[in-house]
Amino acid sequence: MSEALLYSFRRCPYAMRARLALRYSGVPVQIIEVSLKAKPPDMLALSPKGTVPVLSVGGQVIDESLAIMQWALAQNDPHDWLLHGNPGALALIIENDQDFKQHLNRYKYAERYPEQPMEFYRAEGEVFLRKLDDLLTERDYLLADHLSLADVALAPFVRQFAHVDREWFAAAPYQRLQAWLQRFLESPLFIAVMAKP
Repeated sequence: MSEALLYSFRRCPYAMRARLALRYSGVPVQIIEVSLKAKPPDMLALSPKGTVPVLSVGGQVIDESLAIMQWALAQNDPHDWLLHGNPGALALIIENDQDFKQHLNRYKYAERYPEQPMEFYRAEGEVFLRKLDDLLTERDYLLADHLSLADVALAPFVRQFAHVDREWFAAAPYQRLQAWLQRFLESPLFIAVMAKP
């Protein structure tokens, strides 16, 4: 198999999760850091929608982060991130990508959505945070006793939510979720994929 090429943007949560899965699976990949203000013509030729991540491998183009993760895990999944196809993982990821991401955007960029105060959008996002915190009642990870696809797909978005107002997040009543996020942020895998190119 020819070396994979990934167009990425370091701080984009979608690109983050794609990089995490590729690194975990051990797929050799060349990462091209993209300036969102000047997207490379090569990337736009592969994926005209112009969003990261975009993976090009063996003549195949995958331009959705979850599909990149699934492709990487199909190559190699040494610690069973797929949890033998646990349907709960996909349901959580869809809820994150559709509902929670919308609340996150409004909370993070509240000045663009003046219909409601920032706290309103945060409260809407908190519904999902509570759900995740409840999932962590019995164990350290969302769906298993180890890191899985759900954890890795969601953590970059929870990180972004936490960073909007770090003092608020640190004082919020989600101690299990805070500990889960901290474990993720301190993991060698996350540190490796966030190294500046």
